[in-house]
Amino acid sequence: MRRFLTGARIFTGSETLTGMGVLIEDGVILDLCSSSGAGDAVTTRLQEAGLLVPGFIDAQVNGGGGVLFNDAPGEAAIRTIVAAHRRFGTTGLLPTFVTDSQEKMFEAARAAAALARRPGNGVLGLHLEGPFLNPVRRGVHCLDFIRRPEQPDIDGLCALAGQFAGGRLLVSLAPEMVEDAMIRRLSGAGIAVSGAHSAASLERTAAAIAAGISGFTHLFNAMPPMVNRDPGIAAAALADPGSWCGIIADGIHVHPALLRLALAVKPRGKLFLVTDAMAVFGTDADGFTLYGARIARRNGRLATEDGTLAGADLDLPAAIRNCVAWLDLELEEALRMASLYPAEFLGLADRRGRIAPGYVADLTLLGAGLEVLDSWVGGA
Repeated sequence: MRRFLTGARIFTGSETLTGMGVLIEDGVILDLCSSSGAGDAVTTRLQEAGLLVPGFIDAQVNGGGGVLFNDAPGEAAIRTIVAAHRRFGTTGLLPTFVTDSQEKMFEAARAAAALARRPGNGVLGLHLEGPFLNPVRRGVHCLDFIRRPEQPDIDGLCALAGQFAGGRLLVSLAPEMVEDAMIRRLSGAGIAVSGAHSAASLERTAAAIAAGISGFTHLFNAMPPMVNRDPGIAAAALADPGSWCGIIADGIHVHPALLRLALAVKPRGKLFLVTDAMAVFGTDADGFTLYGARIARRNGRLATEDGTLAGADLDLPAAIRNCVAWLDLELEEALRMASLYPAEFLGLADRRGRIAPGYVADLTLLGAGLEVLDSWVGGA
């Protein structure tokens, strides 16, 4: 059955159209056309004040709806997390499993891979954040499970990557903890490799980029500050024109002035938004438990008793609004940071991140205040 969505303005990812609609069949966009070109399609009229945009893509989602992925690494937990984020316009995400036991990690991977192979459920793959991190920059990651990789670890991850048909496996690691040959192997297997929780020097990071690191996880966080004679991993990320950087635009993880600097230095399209959301996302809970410790939710912060940040209390529409208000970004560019640019980072931009013929019909309808009015995953 063909469907035709019309009535609202449409931001395609490159331009804003009026007087047009989106023609959908079998979960794919057939055309952008006027009502006269819709034929016998079932028509849905959208709010005229609305803006139809490419559905949001979040590459770092630890939890939501009261569920933390590490606590219940199965399909049911992922579905709960996806449903919580769907209310905020996120139509595709990577459930993120943070440092934990190898047994639980592969249990999580099997569940995410099974869902990623079934189109139309919003699961685009899996993000493994750890365990190959620098203990000095671990943040709230459990020290008991942090380690250097061995060859069987690399073999297992490369084998796992092949299970994500149509999706992507993302591995965040500290460059100084992993040999270049291992990074090349992961990247060569189709895995997106991202620098994270690291104290690597600029030189070590540059070598890791040459070996296959293509991105950096929550830029500036869990990294040393840039110093004039020791610029470190953050400066290497900024200086490299080809790599992508995820940012948490909540005003807590990174000062807006530093985000402005990153925007000025990186080529357009290389910064994208993430939520780093935890179990409390989409709920009224005042906290949650991570590794047996209580994480309090206060005034937009998620932190341990000693003040260590533990994820973010943020949704993508709020991150978009912050970028427009704090960074003087055009709305269209902020929207691309939540859809097209993460799709490009994940290698999915040939079918996601735009409203165009041949693309998956993942769509979000925004109101005048950028609140989410509706969303579609695979046209549904």
